[in-house]
Amino acid sequence: MDVDHVRIFDTTLRDGEQAPGCTMTLDEKLEVARQLSRMKVDIIEAGFPAASPGDWAAVNTIAREVGAPDGPTIAALARANKDDIDKAWSAIQPAANRRIHTFMSTSDIHLEHQFRKSRGEALELIGEMVTYACSLCDDVEFSPMDATRSDPDFLFQALKIAVECGATTLNIPDTVGYSTPQEYGELIAAIRANVPGADGVIISTHCHDDLGVAVANSLAGVYGGARQIECTINGIGERAGNASLEEVVMALHTREAFYGLKTQIETRELARSSRTVSSFIGVPVPPNKAIVGANAFAHESGIHQDGVLKNRMTYEIMSAETVGLDGNALILGKHSGRHAFRNHVEALGYTLDDEDFQHVFLRFKDLCDRKKKVDDRDIEALIAGETQHAPHIYTLEHVQYSSGTNMTPSATVRLIGPDGDARTDSAHGTGPVDAIYKAINRLINRPNELIEFSINAITEGLDAVAEVTVRIREQGISSNGGSDPTTINLTGKRAAQQIFSGYSVNTDTIVAAAEAYMGALNKMLAVRQERMKAEAVAYAAGYAEDPGALPVDLFDGGSAG
Repeated sequence: MDVDHVRIFDTTLRDGEQAPGCTMTLDEKLEVARQLSRMKVDIIEAGFPAASPGDWAAVNTIAREVGAPDGPTIAALARANKDDIDKAWSAIQPAANRRIHTFMSTSDIHLEHQFRKSRGEALELIGEMVTYACSLCDDVEFSPMDATRSDPDFLFQALKIAVECGATTLNIPDTVGYSTPQEYGELIAAIRANVPGADGVIISTHCHDDLGVAVANSLAGVYGGARQIECTINGIGERAGNASLEEVVMALHTREAFYGLKTQIETRELARSSRTVSSFIGVPVPPNKAIVGANAFAHESGIHQDGVLKNRMTYEIMSAETVGLDGNALILGKHSGRHAFRNHVEALGYTLDDEDFQHVFLRFKDLCDRKKKVDDRDIEALIAGETQHAPHIYTLEHVQYSSGTNMTPSATVRLIGPDGDARTDSAHGTGPVDAIYKAINRLINRPNELIEFSINAITEGLDAVAEVTVRIREQGISSNGGSDPTTINLTGKRAAQQIFSGYSVNTDTIVAAAEAYMGALNKMLAVRQERMKAEAVAYAAGYAEDPGALPVDLFDGGSAG
């Protein structure tokens, strides 16, 4: 065990995706996993296979496509029961390096009110299920959920049993973000001192940000002896989110002299990872976000500007280049050829297949005709907008709108449907965007609720590229033909509402709004198709003895932290 190496366990695809509105398609999850592999995370928690057949398929695909011998360990979450553990094990089979992550609560409030178990029953279950997981997989992680609100002596007992039964990693979740850095660091140190065998396993942190100290708690845990940090890109996750991967990594990198520890993360991939996840889930990165925010390396104060011009280290403790924010001006224009443009895109750290490159190049040419100055921020926005993996079930072929003083806004849209047929409709609205959305809704006829609409200018000036993000909530169709705030799955059970995001960039804000809305709708339709197909295949293959036995309505979405 390398005592100087802190393992980075990324749970963006499991805990991160549980946040409302952070739903991703299978292709998007796979692209995030590939990016995490490029960034050299140690472990990717790919999902919770027992949650649904679709989740199982996503974990299995990631294990097959990303789980190379020299790649990251692929982990799957499982509650402390054999059915969950079996599904986790079967899902990660294609990976060369595999981990089962199982959990059971140890706090009295959870045991009494959620699990309805005594302490003795909990200990017995932990021993039985960790033993069973270890009989299948050499690498098993155990998490005592709500550890920071557990009685310490009972927590030590639970961890002792997990170690004796073969667990190789003990994860200590601050499930509700209750702890403080001093308390959490002391708890990690106490576990090392009071749990027999703890010195022979990895102690891990998993901290939520309810009090805004998830990163501080994680670093305090490392200082106390933890050698794995569980975190997510941009800190996404349930409620206030998780410890931010980019922040804990750069804290250890920048303050290596203090901690005496290293990660194997390729830090130049941090900004790209942040943008990838942000564009997929439709949650913008706040400008003041540490490490990857737009203002993280910006200086407005005259004193600061003077110092930075003389020596950047006067007010910057790390370089923008270290995290992949080079900020170089693009010295290309509308007369630039494909070869020069591809070289520049690759210099920015992007590898595009021929189809994606062609789309981005055409958009670049169009942008050069509209803007006087095109820089790297514009290019990165184009790449994010054109290479998203949301399927094109419907394609927006044409949009035209009219609006102005003393006139009713109207819009006409033409969509190409799944069978290649063109569909056109017009509508009036309170504004051009409202008119466009009404026309699209009439053509697609799938109930949804627009819950968020945001616009951001990528660069400065009147010719700036507009970045539009929308989020919609899926709705079912009631028996009387109206909308229903829930959906019905193959089992006949009502499923919780899902939220889907769309993203687009364009110099025409209204067109960007239309494209973003289509992206969200396509994602909603695609996820519904994936869900229905996965459930049908699972039922036909004997995933469950009857459709009603499929794993739906799981408590807390499978939270282990």
